[in-house]
Amino acid sequence: AAGGGLFGTSPTVSGGSRNVTIPEQFVGQDGAISVPFADRVPAAGRLPVEVQKTIERRLAEKAIEPQVIVTMTRSVANSATVTGEVVAGARVPLSLKGDHLLDVIAAAGGARAPVYQTFVRLSRDGITATIPMEMLVSDPAENIYAYPGDVLTLVVLPQSFTVFGATGANTQINFTAERMTLVEALAKAGGLQDLRADPAGVFLFRFEPPAIVKALGRPLLGTGPEGTSPLVYRLDLSDAKSYFLAQRFPIHDKDIIYVANADLNELQKFFTLLNTLTGPVITGIVVRNAAP
Repeated sequence: AAGGGLFGTSPTVSGGSRNVTIPEQFVGQDGAISVPFADRVPAAGRLPVEVQKTIERRLAEKAIEPQVIVTMTRSVANSATVTGEVVAGARVPLSLKGDHLLDVIAAAGGARAPVYQTFVRLSRDGITATIPMEMLVSDPAENIYAYPGDVLTLVVLPQSFTVFGATGANTQINFTAERMTLVEALAKAGGLQDLRADPAGVFLFRFEPPAIVKALGRPLLGTGPEGTSPLVYRLDLSDAKSYFLAQRFPIHDKDIIYVANADLNELQKFFTLLNTLTGPVITGIVVRNAAP
């Protein structure tokens, strides 16, 4: 307002003007905000410029040429909710320019777990979709805009693979990095057992999507999840070249690795069983046969 106007601190008139900033006003259940000397001003469903003109009109009777600027700092209706495995779950206001999913997650403090273990569940208009957070980071096309009312739930789903057969450990192993190769997977399982494993019989069982099955020239079975087909890969580690391939062969979530036993291992098992039952006799036979 002009000098000595409504919000002036001095009753005398001066050549300048007085600017007063009113604290943030939340739109109440009646859809209005409180403005000094203007009472309750309707704001719900109106543009800031419309609210601005209403306030100026009401203050015109009490102030000299009032000028009002109304800005919308936050909108509860124009917000998305982030919950789950985040640093600080919250309702995040969306900016007028628009915010991507990663922007909203970052505003809530980001994910607690590593990216490769975190999945984002987006609930919108009664539909829920889940996507790995790693894909949101690596593929900009997947990092779509958040809409008002969206609910983002971050969940931790550790990825793992299982190892059987002639390895140091038969167990389920969680991923410890964003990407793992077959060599790293075998190393985490204790490697191949020297006396049991057949290095030419390393098998990997996996469900592959139709595109990969067709590229490999295999028939589509579609018996797996989401129309995938079961495939078995075999790697011959008795060939040195295979180690370079194994270093580039990626491991996927829920892969199964099996290392076959050597051809002579079954005979060794038979001898071990007999040795357990008739120890001295079998030992004598082995020693006698081995003597020159």
